[in-house]
Amino acid sequence: MLWFVFALAFLTAAGIPALLLMHRKLRQAKAAAALRIDSLRGVQEERLVRIGGIEQWIGIRGEDQDNPALLVLHGGPGSSYSIFKPHLRSWEKYFTLVQWDQRGSGKTFSRMGPRHSGEISLEQLTSDAIEVTEYLRKRLDKNRIFLLASSIGSTFGMRVVLRRPELFYGYIGTDQNVGMRRDRHEDFSAVRERLRLLGLRKGVETMERIGPDPIRWSPDDYNANAQWTMKSDPPGFRRTMKLLKDAVWYAPGWTLKDIRAFVAGMRYSTAKLLPEIARFDAWEQGTDFEIPFFIFQGADDVLTTPRLAEMFFNDVVAPIKRMALIRDAGHFAAFLQPEEFLRELLVDVRPLAEIRGSSLVDSKGITVAD
Repeated sequence: MLWFVFALAFLTAAGIPALLLMHRKLRQAKAAAALRIDSLRGVQEERLVRIGGIEQWIGIRGEDQDNPALLVLHGGPGSSYSIFKPHLRSWEKYFTLVQWDQRGSGKTFSRMGPRHSGEISLEQLTSDAIEVTEYLRKRLDKNRIFLLASSIGSTFGMRVVLRRPELFYGYIGTDQNVGMRRDRHEDFSAVRERLRLLGLRKGVETMERIGPDPIRWSPDDYNANAQWTMKSDPPGFRRTMKLLKDAVWYAPGWTLKDIRAFVAGMRYSTAKLLPEIARFDAWEQGTDFEIPFFIFQGADDVLTTPRLAEMFFNDVVAPIKRMALIRDAGHFAAFLQPEEFLRELLVDVRPLAEIRGSSLVDSKGITVAD
């Protein structure tokens, strides 16, 4: 996503036409009005909370605080998903949604900057996520919550629930990232062949230059791979570009300064995390989960392919597990098809929060929901 945001960076520069700014403000105001929560039991708050020794931005929204809480771990690296709040408005009837700008991203990066962001690693993000969960349990008076982890967020999201399963009702992975080390040559060849058939010679040349091994990539190579992989699927590319353009430019409450921080945070986080991302292999951290495990993947995702996600899913051992493909969606499936995604959550995920006692116990005799 970073390469796309760079393409929008010119919009934050001086000399933006007045009519464009006026149109932007009108669209932001309309979106803000649609997001307003008027219910007496509702919650809508944004604040900086001290997590992992630094101030980090957390937003909480929902129509009824008695609903189960769902923490979203965004991708990127460093790509705040609070820009997608309008797309998830219907979810707030059934869940209390929590958006967290991880260190090195969004409004957290805007507040702390590179000098005060501290260490950025998958281990630090894991520790931060656990601390955010503990904060939410106290703030919302919840024993457990749900974890929805997307893309890069899913790389350390699985580590979070493996380490502290007692904090969660279940894990939901989307744009599920299981690493780029297995079957990499097959995926690389498929992208290069699609580009060749589309006549995108520059893309073929770029892919051949950077090669299939992510360990050898620079941050620019990492972004170029994402760019040309997306462009190898023109319909999906167009849908995703419209989604991102509208989300970034018309995000309610976001200033041009926020967009600049968004861009800078993604660049900074990518440079910090790329060495770990390139070597990440989900199998190495374990496939035995003590809580229900779900993957809801875009059927047309070319970045984190359903094929690789299914390979990992088949090896997962969990008291309950299910994988579903979201139709007409690639990467960012939750935001491209939020209503279909919500249906999956309501059928298989939300009921877990209503289970009491020891009615759901895993093979080791450990209570999964209480």
